[in-house]
Order: sequence, then C-alpha cells, then structure tokens
Amino acid sequence: MTVCPAHIEAYVEILGEDLAVEFFLAFGGTELYFGNSPSRSMIVKLTGAEKMVMLTERLGVGFIRIPIPKPWIAAVLIERGLNKAEIARKLHVDQTTVRRWFARKANRNQLSFFEV
Repeated sequence: MTVCPAHIEAYVEILGEDLAVEFFLAFGGTELYFGNSPSRSMIVKLTGAEKMVMLTERLGVGFIRIPIPKPWIAAVLIERGLNKAEIARKLHVDQTTVRRWFARKANRNQLSFFEV
C-alpha cells in the first residue's frame, strides 16, 4: 500500500486505496455536498451509503472541496503495473510530469544504506 499524504488520509482510510483512486478521479477538483441523508448523492453511487456516512462524519456536513492528489494516484497506479505513459493518459498530464514525480521520490543525491 502506498503511503498517502495527510490531506487525503481520511478518504483512503474510509474508502480503501482502490476506491479512493476512483473517487479522486471522478470528483477531484470539485466541491461536493456531504449531507446527513445521502440517498441521492453522486458519491453514494460510487461509494455506497455506508461509506458516504462515514466520510460525512469524518469531514463534516457541508460543501467539501475534493483534492486532486495526482502524484499519489500515480504512485498507486505504478504499483498496479501501469507504465508512465498510461499513467499520464489516465491523469491527463504530460509524461514528463509523471517522470518528475517519480524522480523526486528517488533522490539521486542521497546515498542508500544498502549500496556499497
């Protein structure tokens, strides 16, 4: 499982990694209303009523701006076996952006304890 940033931790804990990726791809960058009676919500169609209620309890009632954690989603997708070109297409970013995200993770100036 990929380590997630703090600002999306609640979503990943409640939805799980796979559903959280789908959720962010579907709703990231928009404001959604989290209410007490989620019967007709777009969120319920994706997550189910139980998870919608859990999200509402954790995030609060009202309009919530959904983050777009593209670097995290890319890390999850690379673990699933997608290549960088496929990830770039899925996230609607340039392939060099995806390469840059992974280059930051592998800091070339830092020596590894395991390399001799």
